[in-house]
Amino acid sequence: MTCKLSLATLSDAARTAAIPSYERALLTAGIVHFGVGNFHRAHQAIYLDDLFNQGADHDWAIIGAGVLPSDAAMREKLAAQDFLTTVVEQDNNKTAARVTAPMIDILPVGNPVAVIARLADPEIRIVSLTITEGGYFIDASGTFNPAHPAIAADGENPGAPKTVFGLIVAGLKARKDKGIGPFTVMSCDNIPHNGVVTANAVIGTAALSDPALADWIRANVAFPNAMVDRITPATSQREIDFLRDNFGIEDNWPVYCEEFKQWVLEDKFTAGRPALEKVGVTFVPDVTPYEHMKIRILNGGHAAIAYPAALMDIHFVHDAMEEPLIRSFLAKLEKDEIIPIVPPVPNTSLPDYFSLIERRLLNPKIADTIPRLAQDGSNRQPKFILPSTLDNLRQGRDVIGLALVSALWCRYFAGKTDSGKDIVFNDASAERLHAAALKAKDDPSAFLALDDIFGEVAKSDLFRKRFAHALKTLWEKGTRETLQLYLDDKLTV
Repeated sequence: MTCKLSLATLSDAARTAAIPSYERALLTAGIVHFGVGNFHRAHQAIYLDDLFNQGADHDWAIIGAGVLPSDAAMREKLAAQDFLTTVVEQDNNKTAARVTAPMIDILPVGNPVAVIARLADPEIRIVSLTITEGGYFIDASGTFNPAHPAIAADGENPGAPKTVFGLIVAGLKARKDKGIGPFTVMSCDNIPHNGVVTANAVIGTAALSDPALADWIRANVAFPNAMVDRITPATSQREIDFLRDNFGIEDNWPVYCEEFKQWVLEDKFTAGRPALEKVGVTFVPDVTPYEHMKIRILNGGHAAIAYPAALMDIHFVHDAMEEPLIRSFLAKLEKDEIIPIVPPVPNTSLPDYFSLIERRLLNPKIADTIPRLAQDGSNRQPKFILPSTLDNLRQGRDVIGLALVSALWCRYFAGKTDSGKDIVFNDASAERLHAAALKAKDDPSAFLALDDIFGEVAKSDLFRKRFAHALKTLWEKGTRETLQLYLDDKLTV
């Protein structure tokens, strides 16, 4: 017997899943969240669900928002089930489902008037974001680009914005004009200093049309930095079917994730916040050490294994980690070139943290995929890999392993695996990356000429030499033999 998920069927879902102990009808909104994807529903929404289950802070419910076609699809799927989500947490020893209900609505996509009106509502005290690493309009150095066509368009027509940042600016302007205090803008994306990056995007967008408003935002709006962590794969029909067959719940868009989660957040809020410390959020004065640790060791690790695994025709992350060459490659890379340049983290052993990462990546139940890790490299490489490369170079350290990661990414974008299978790209810059990667087979500098990605790193003679040799070796000997040469300390010129 199965039940189609809704508020009316929660008692039926309770036969196999945990359900909220709070009454959803009594929640009131306190947060507008842009980007209601899987990660948000497995992370920020889970912490709020935990808090609401304790009977606390029921005036901090979530209203979703978005600007992309995928946001409209999510709204349609979730509205059909009263904005409930089934979250399935999996580790090696157990699989458990819970129905979460901290979201009470999703605003219509493509209707800026409705979004701005809700942002101007005094009950909204936080606007949060999970819009992916590529959604912040920044270049390789992390600098906001106000000349981007989408941002420039919002600058020319601030009353009818189409970007997240244009909408936030319009919402803040409406509040300022009405004498309502501003909300906090809280990024939950995997970007170094995500609060600073978000502030630059919001203030930079405002400055295009209203410099005085930009100054007001700079003086009055909090943009806390945060480190967020939970491995959350994409949902496919496989996950939908598994939930129905094993838990008897029909959910249009369930979320699967690992049991582990972490959220470290600067305690810097304009108009108050929910008591998230009660449910495991760590509040700190400076999140920098934590974000360096996570972004470089975990996200950098993801980026490091994605491309050799793809070239070796490996689909699942846990299968990649079961391949001795890839697992040893990651361990050596982390030990030699990533962990040594991560600043100390309070009460944390970085080698122990990496051991935890290894165990998480080996979890077969998560079924995270290599194509997910390989997507959007043009935005992820400059944030997850190249900062470690640059720090090593500045400290006079070698970058054999990190240059190999960049060469593997280049080889991947040539378009075929080592066995000759076609690679399906998922990157907004795929066309130019593919063209540059093909040229790089004979002229490695062609790929490094992507200045918006490689920036200062490409100016290093040592990096250019290491990259060129690694790429040449990949073409001549293939991925497996190249990885073995690296492990044997023989990938040098």
